[in-house]
Amino acid sequence: MTENQMLWTGRVLTVLFALFILGASVAPKLLGLPIAEETMRQLGWPSGYAFGIGVLELTLLALYLYPRTNVLGAVLFMGLLGGAMATQMRNGSPLFSHTLFSVYLGLVMWGGLWLRDAAVRQLFPVRRD
Repeated sequence: MTENQMLWTGRVLTVLFALFILGASVAPKLLGLPIAEETMRQLGWPSGYAFGIGVLELTLLALYLYPRTNVLGAVLFMGLLGGAMATQMRNGSPLFSHTLFSVYLGLVMWGGLWLRDAAVRQLFPVRRD
C-alpha cells in the first residue's frame, strides 16, 4: 500500500469512527435522549451519568482528531472503551456483539491513526521477517 493510500484509508477509518461516536454515543447523551439514560440504567449506572460521559467522549474525540494530541486522545479513549467493556462484562452481555464491541471500536480508532500518522507507524512497526 502506498503512503497516499494509507493516508486516505486512515482518514476514512478516522471519519467513520468519529461519525459513529458522535451519532451513536455522544449525541444521545448530550441531547438528553431517553434512550441514553435507559441504556445506562440497564447497564447498572445510576441516573444522571449519561451527560457527563457524553461530555467526556466529545472531549476525547476532539483530542483524537486534533493532530498534535491524537495519540493522547487515542490512549485516553482506550481507557474509556475499556471501562465500557468492563461494564458490559459485569452486566453479562453477549461476548461478540456487546462486550468486545469496544475492542472493535479501538481497532478502528488505532488503525485509522496508524495509517494516517507516520510517527505512530514508527512507534508500532509491522515486521515482515
